[in-house]
Amino acid sequence: MIFAQTLDPWRTLAALMLEAAIGYPDRLHQILPHPVTWAGDAISVLEARWNRTNRPPLHRRLLGVVTLMLVAGAAALLGFFIDRWGSKNIWGVLATILIATTGLAQRSLFTHVAAVRDALQTGNLPGARRAVGRIVGRDTETLDESGIAAAALESLAESFCDGVIAPAFWLLLFGIAGLLAYKAINTADSIIGHREPRWRDFGWAAARTDDLFNLVPARLSGMLIALAAWGGWRVMLRDAHLHDSPNAGWPEAAMAGGLQIRLGGPVRYDGAPHSRAWFGDGNPPGIADLARGLRIYIIACTLFWAALAAGGLAWRL
Repeated sequence: MIFAQTLDPWRTLAALMLEAAIGYPDRLHQILPHPVTWAGDAISVLEARWNRTNRPPLHRRLLGVVTLMLVAGAAALLGFFIDRWGSKNIWGVLATILIATTGLAQRSLFTHVAAVRDALQTGNLPGARRAVGRIVGRDTETLDESGIAAAALESLAESFCDGVIAPAFWLLLFGIAGLLAYKAINTADSIIGHREPRWRDFGWAAARTDDLFNLVPARLSGMLIALAAWGGWRVMLRDAHLHDSPNAGWPEAAMAGGLQIRLGGPVRYDGAPHSRAWFGDGNPPGIADLARGLRIYIIACTLFWAALAAGGLAWRL
């Protein structure tokens, strides 16, 4: 009975629609912190305990593997029991749909990027820098209008994969267990999956596993963005591989091509310059491009919903 809830497009679609409607309310977050923070806290505790500089690189790498297995394994096990409990009756199924919304980020992603757009449209450059600083890791203090719009669009495209398509993909394939395991892996990558000396060995497993789990969703995300924009295929296929990540380049290059703008290029992290490839052939983005990017995002989400609905009809046959 539990496996009847996997490969069910209707449950995934219901979770996406409900999350788009309610998100994760701030009042609820104040009472019960978002579940992703639980995995993040566990990873941080294990990293502080095990990622010691006096350990040999191989030991740190193995301990990073153990950390990922513990956190992702615990998340998958919790999801398995939630699905098993939720498969007993219709109320359980509805409860699992509600729980699944906590692993999706359609609404929050739109809200955060729209805040950047709104600040730019009112000429509030400091406010736009603060808003975009909440969704990107690069330095934002000196970004101009174009730099802010580019950062927001790149985050929108990449997070469309990480926050919408990938979690929904794993929810569809493996139920709540797949969803929670993916969120744990993705959280681990964001916390420890870095190339700096401190995390290079300990976060190796998190970074590689996140790459693997995003392999298909990233390409699906790029395709949906290109479809929504009525263009961008050539740039996506040409430039996606230029990104440092094997996955993030697909939705970002698709967004650049779809908007006929240029994304990527040099940025600064913690004051240090970081070189990056360029994506696309057009001019740097402006406020209008950011607004168009949000519309493309909405259309891409809608196309994904439609694909799930079509899959649900076929699944029932």
